[in-house]
Amino acid sequence: MSRENLPDLTGQARPARLKLVAGDPTITLLIGFIALAVMVFGILSPHNFLSMDTVKSMAFQMPELGILSLAMMVPLMSGGLNLAIIATANLSGLVIAAVVTSLIHPATPPLVVAGVIALAIVAGAITALAIGLLTGFIVAFFRVHPILVTLGMMTLVKGIAIVTTRGTVIGGFPPAILFIGNGTFLGIPVSMILFALCAIAVAMIMSHTPFGVAVRMIGSNEKATRYSGVDTERVLIGVYTLSSLLCCVAALVMMARFNSARAGYAESYLLITILASVLGGIDPFGGFGKVLGLLLSLLLLQAISTGFNLLGFSPHLTEAIWGATLILAIFIALVRDRWFAQPRPAKPQPISSQLKADLLQK
Repeated sequence: MSRENLPDLTGQARPARLKLVAGDPTITLLIGFIALAVMVFGILSPHNFLSMDTVKSMAFQMPELGILSLAMMVPLMSGGLNLAIIATANLSGLVIAAVVTSLIHPATPPLVVAGVIALAIVAGAITALAIGLLTGFIVAFFRVHPILVTLGMMTLVKGIAIVTTRGTVIGGFPPAILFIGNGTFLGIPVSMILFALCAIAVAMIMSHTPFGVAVRMIGSNEKATRYSGVDTERVLIGVYTLSSLLCCVAALVMMARFNSARAGYAESYLLITILASVLGGIDPFGGFGKVLGLLLSLLLLQAISTGFNLLGFSPHLTEAIWGATLILAIFIALVRDRWFAQPRPAKPQPISSQLKADLLQK
């Protein structure tokens, strides 16, 4: 019998799903904060914040940040960090955009358009794959701290993107690509469906595969993991490769939404992806975290951002609030870990009548 289904004092089994929510303080806190944010902004701006148009706008805005946050989550789980996610996404998007705009013309047949789009996506994925492999190789084999490696990679990749495009914008994509960022399927944004698929895939990989278990082990104690027989070098290369491939998916969503690609898009997202990960319960030192917590933190941040925009807050003030929120999230995580990590005193068990008789006889 699994631990989730152990009988309680009433003799009934505990549902695993209920325990997942009630037993995780991070999930409980995030649900409470989301309810509080909805209540506050609903009172301050009831006609705008609680409207269906606002909900649709949030559904279209959240996927690109969500996929980038997944790309940040994976290296954080290994005890590392990937500061190059935005630069990787932009360069991948530029490669996709360059292939599409150079090979597709107004008179191009639809079948050829589909083939060119597939070729462009493969080219963007290869670009992201190369960046991830190089980053993972340096981190794994040269033992350089991931912050330094990814900071250098971010500068290198961004420089390549600026030099090759001269800082210009590549735009004018066919409707098939624009549908990814602006279309709907059964009333649900296509980009949201893509984000959901990425979230499910990452959750399955990190929780139900040997690779995901190895990543968590490395985040908890890399040296002990290596001594236990795990090929930590290969796992670390896989971590940054997976992160970069997620960046390519995010690039496809961003260029589809903006109908353009540029070297400097979404630079403000870097801080928010780290904030979403830490706020969602991802341990910045590695080893612990859930995709569910990340999704809830993204929903909370999206609700706060939308509420600030509706209330007319300055974007610069919003960035300052994000920084303060990151500090607050770290503080809450420390308090949570110390509070819930304290062992609870065991309840004294009543002495049976037989034991009392034995003690009296002695």
